[in-house]
Amino acid sequence: MKILPVLVLLASSFGIAQNTPYWQQHVDYTMVVDMNVENFQYTGTQKLVYTNNSPDELTRVYYHLYFNAFQPGSEMDIRLQNIADPDGRMTKEDKSSRIADLTESEIGYLHPTSLKQDGVNVTYTEEGTVLVVDLAKPLASGAKTTFDMEFKGQVPVQIRRSGRNNKDGVALSMSQWYPKLAEYDFEGWHAHPYIAREFHGVWGDFDVKLTIDKDYIVGGTGYLQNPQEIGHGYETVGSKVKKPKGKTLTWHFKAPMVHDFMWAADPEYVHDTLQMENGPTLHFLYKNDPKFAETWKAVQPLTEKAMNFFNKNIGEYPYQQYSVIQGGDGGMEYAMATLITGGDKPGSVIGTMIHELAHSWFQHVLATNEAKHEWMDEGFTSFISALCSNEIREQNKDNPFENSYNSYYYLVNSGKEQPQTTHADRYDSNTPYGISAYSKGALFLSQLGYVIGQDKLMETIAKYYDDFKFKHPVPNDVKRTAEKVSGMELDWYLTDWTQTTNTIDYGIKTVNAAGDKTKITLERIGLMPMPIDVLVVYEDGTKETFYAPLRMMRGEKDNPYPNLKRTVLDDWPWANPSYGFQIDRPIEDIKGIMIDPSQLMADVNQENNTWQPKEMPKD
Repeated sequence: MKILPVLVLLASSFGIAQNTPYWQQHVDYTMVVDMNVENFQYTGTQKLVYTNNSPDELTRVYYHLYFNAFQPGSEMDIRLQNIADPDGRMTKEDKSSRIADLTESEIGYLHPTSLKQDGVNVTYTEEGTVLVVDLAKPLASGAKTTFDMEFKGQVPVQIRRSGRNNKDGVALSMSQWYPKLAEYDFEGWHAHPYIAREFHGVWGDFDVKLTIDKDYIVGGTGYLQNPQEIGHGYETVGSKVKKPKGKTLTWHFKAPMVHDFMWAADPEYVHDTLQMENGPTLHFLYKNDPKFAETWKAVQPLTEKAMNFFNKNIGEYPYQQYSVIQGGDGGMEYAMATLITGGDKPGSVIGTMIHELAHSWFQHVLATNEAKHEWMDEGFTSFISALCSNEIREQNKDNPFENSYNSYYYLVNSGKEQPQTTHADRYDSNTPYGISAYSKGALFLSQLGYVIGQDKLMETIAKYYDDFKFKHPVPNDVKRTAEKVSGMELDWYLTDWTQTTNTIDYGIKTVNAAGDKTKITLERIGLMPMPIDVLVVYEDGTKETFYAPLRMMRGEKDNPYPNLKRTVLDDWPWANPSYGFQIDRPIEDIKGIMIDPSQLMADVNQENNTWQPKEMPKD
């Protein structure tokens, strides 16, 4: 049975984030940075205007100093040395930490050298990757304050995401490189240390001036304000570039309403552009190396197709540019851009591009707190990118989420599953984190389509994006959106799937003759409840389905198989471990019975999901 076509049904906007009147903080950054490409050290000034839209008076703020993680003895280093399955990108062949052996010239660091609040010096303390700042004057609800900071940094040897001179030879991958104000929301401060997991940030406007060697080509977040001084492919086609004299250039970027700012630079970048019709300008920056050229040419038209797919099936991309840049390690999303390594083979780069581009909607416009709800970002991104890849790469898979289901079953059978409410840094090891965030997170949506219907699922995604863009939604928000679209009660679904490790296991217990009719008894073996679709195939080739709604969801989905007759049965109360119904045909007519023909319900034991009559012994 093929997955039903992806549909986008427009819905009116209603609802607000969380369960209280919504508010969020705002911060505007003005930064001037000077990068020395000889020693990979940089200095900068930062003017930060912070608006306290919360109902609370604040006496303290926090900054993230992410580059301090790349030092021997950091929390990232210690975790790497103690976790059972360390990230291979961060370890040597013997699985020992690469961070532990960094020398003074190889480490990363980010240190404020002065900090003032409205012109008055403040007391601050560095605690690893977090800067604790006691305010000179409390910040009242509704008030603004200005922080002026001078800082210095050193770009670490490429270990994870950020760094210098990565395996592809890219000089600078500058992500999480600046003092970044931590988020404060209805739950309080989110000043978590950097231990190689995820991020959370405050939306604001960025104005960044970067001075760097004139031979370096820069790409990343924001709109370049001085392209006719810079050139390097940013200038108006056919125009002349008037570069200032000297050994450096100052690149001036502005980025409105983002919660992150990344840039990458290399003297050997090729810079291609693609102007979408009625869409953003796409930038592609990659090493001028013949082994990369085919891949980076192939990825360009597919980026446009992916952008159009996401615009159609989630909502409109709100920015005027997007950059796909060779750098970092693996792939990682940032505001208006992604860093991707590789590659001499197009497949992995194209797949990574699709996934990272999808993050632009779920992480950089919706922007859930990845540290607490990583499955809402990574999982939803995995779901929509699987659909996108299936279409634009013409993969034609019956179930584009098959790999996610198989990974989830592996996790369940391993005995290492932890609830999805586990903080991203607090998983026992990397494997259960990755499967829970990416695969089980994707299943939250694919299985939701089984519960409420595929059309209602896609309507939910579109409405969720429209209602909660730029609002840091939490799990209850996507659940309530699905409830409003479907008319069902879904608290049971959010609770069991994300807050427990309860599993789904239904089976066909008995099939018995009842005169000229057939009695079927189903059983619930797992703790997690679900509505049940049952397909019956007859010896004459005809088919029909029977649908047992779950009582606690207080509703029914539309027939997912409109070409087949469907009988809606009485609701199945979850507490009942067994459930019986009758078919108005004799058992001799039945060729086979199957629970969930869509295979979208994540039943952990499917061996008991089918029934066929036993072959009669021959004379």
